[in-house]
Amino acid sequence: YGCTTCIGNSGPLAEPIEEAIVEHDLVCAAVLSGNRNFEARIHPNIRANFLASPPMVVAYALAGTMLKDLMTEPIGKDKDGNDVWIGDIWPSNQEIYECMKYAMDARTFRKLYNDLGEQNPLWKNIGATSGQVYDWPKSTYIAEPPFFKDFDMQPGAIGDVRGARILGIFGDSITTDHISPAGSIKESSPAGQYLIQHGVLKADFNSYGARRGNHEVMMRGTFANVRIKNLMLPPKPDGTRVEGGYTIHQPSGEQMTIYDAAMRYIAEGTPTVVFAGEEYGSGSSRDWAAKGTRLLGVKAVIARSFERIHRSNLVGMGVLPCQFIGDDSAESLGLTGTEVVDLLGVEGTLRPQQQLKLVIHYADGRTREVPVLLRIDTPIEVDYYKHGGILPYVLRELLAA
Repeated sequence: YGCTTCIGNSGPLAEPIEEAIVEHDLVCAAVLSGNRNFEARIHPNIRANFLASPPMVVAYALAGTMLKDLMTEPIGKDKDGNDVWIGDIWPSNQEIYECMKYAMDARTFRKLYNDLGEQNPLWKNIGATSGQVYDWPKSTYIAEPPFFKDFDMQPGAIGDVRGARILGIFGDSITTDHISPAGSIKESSPAGQYLIQHGVLKADFNSYGARRGNHEVMMRGTFANVRIKNLMLPPKPDGTRVEGGYTIHQPSGEQMTIYDAAMRYIAEGTPTVVFAGEEYGSGSSRDWAAKGTRLLGVKAVIARSFERIHRSNLVGMGVLPCQFIGDDSAESLGLTGTEVVDLLGVEGTLRPQQQLKLVIHYADGRTREVPVLLRIDTPIEVDYYKHGGILPYVLRELLAA
């Protein structure tokens, strides 16, 4: 029934196992026949996820470890102590075909879905309202997003980004699942606390993916993946990096969740930017990775390179994607998160792929300027950005027609 394993809905681990993983910082694996293998996607405490065919999933479940090469080692032993090899249990083509006949029988689908209401009287008896808008003001699943708040037919003027604080500094290959996780919601997370405050029991949290209709949940989940590493935070005593959606608010120096820091910056009237390495936004083309970034008040993402679709989505939400030129990077510039940043050249005539000036004001009083490439790549994307994103752009086009 819909998303299960690959979205983290397989259920919890046994408590003793979960406690051992956390206590000893173990790297444990999942094997699944789904199509997602991002960190913490299957379960928050599972770091390595291997995709395999269904028979191979069964084989590794029997082996109980990924440290075996099942092509050269036995899976285990039978009740008599004899080695059992993968060839002994591997299904034949005929056996697979026999199973496929049941899974691919069109008559079964027609029977189940033709008279859904008649076959499910409880579903049929649920009362529902009708109309052009949802009339569920207390729903924690659906809420009116703020993308059209204070909408006006004339877009506001665009300007340079000045006096911005750094919300996060991330490394290479930050996926959209790192930026906007789709799996389970932790009770202690900002999203979990929001749901608890609105009377939702932990057992009813569901997943981020199921609550994409509520921006309050999704913006709290942005940069909240339990495996994301914000390089602004100092390393732990053993040299490893702190994991989870945390940052250091400036100039207070307080460590807090990225969501709490973002809301504090917004309340202070301070714009924010994010720095990253190569392949920022790789993985699923998840629109909430860009929507959530916008709702946290981030004005620009400055990275070594971008995944194509996420770059486009950032522009579509009115966030500037900027790319370092040459060998420049957050690391080469010595960024720690204490700096104040200006992004100049946005104001005035904006052109696709023009150079902007990144001005970094260091805490010790130094200032450094470096060029960055504006990754608004096409003229229509320039229009999207000038309108504050693709949503107000489309609405203005419709109203003007």
